[in-house]
Amino acid sequence: MAPLDAVLGWDEDTTAEAYAAFTREFPMYSATSRDLARRAQLPTSDLVVDLCGGAGATSEAILELTPPQARVISLDNAAAMQRVGRRTLTDPRLTWVTAPAEDLSAHVPGPADAVICNSAIWKTNVPAVFAAVHDVLRPGGRFVFNIGGGFAGVRHPDETTTRTGLSLNTLINQVAARDHGYTPPTAATPPPKLPLDTITNHLAAAGLDLVDTEVTAHHSTMAEKKAWLSIPIFARPEGDFTHAQRMDILTKAYAMTTPETPTATSWLVVVAQRP
Repeated sequence: MAPLDAVLGWDEDTTAEAYAAFTREFPMYSATSRDLARRAQLPTSDLVVDLCGGAGATSEAILELTPPQARVISLDNAAAMQRVGRRTLTDPRLTWVTAPAEDLSAHVPGPADAVICNSAIWKTNVPAVFAAVHDVLRPGGRFVFNIGGGFAGVRHPDETTTRTGLSLNTLINQVAARDHGYTPPTAATPPPKLPLDTITNHLAAAGLDLVDTEVTAHHSTMAEKKAWLSIPIFARPEGDFTHAQRMDILTKAYAMTTPETPTATSWLVVVAQRP
């Protein structure tokens, strides 16, 4: 089964507005975007692609590191996300393209110095996207992306040592069980969707070299986690709940926590290159 945030829903105005509000108030997307942009070695770039760029958080980080003459293309399949981004990110160097990630090579006019993808590569047809990235990169150009720890099957030590008490997701399930008779899925944990060996094989098949990998941790708070779970497409629990019911469950679960309780989220960061 595809994760909730990989199915239809990104092209909804409510999701786009809530997502953009989250990126303005909390640092997760801006921090991970700056990290990826730094690894892409952008100071001498002429053309950079923000793949699955959403409302522009990663494009903003890219624009901060590229020279004045550089062009940035933000490509995403969700027009609603781009409508929100266009309102706030008006740099003339940035071009918005509404298209699937798999069609990247049909929309990028020339060899790119870098392609960056933040928090989205596992939602795509990975072999097709990697092949398209190879087609648009210049020789020596970098492909930098990250994968959520759960999808990659990795966990940074800080994710375990930072946590105190039950996770917000666990509390959500408990409240849903108490108030709605909800039974969380009991099936065995599925294997990771994109472990490193699979990524390496897909990169090699696309003609891309693996340059570097690192498991990182984004440090935040329970308040940031609650705000993230308030975005309609991320709301929990799964099952036949309305969004209003999910928000009521979230509010009750959050009341059982301390807002400033530290949390950590794991990411696998991958740097590849066209030979």
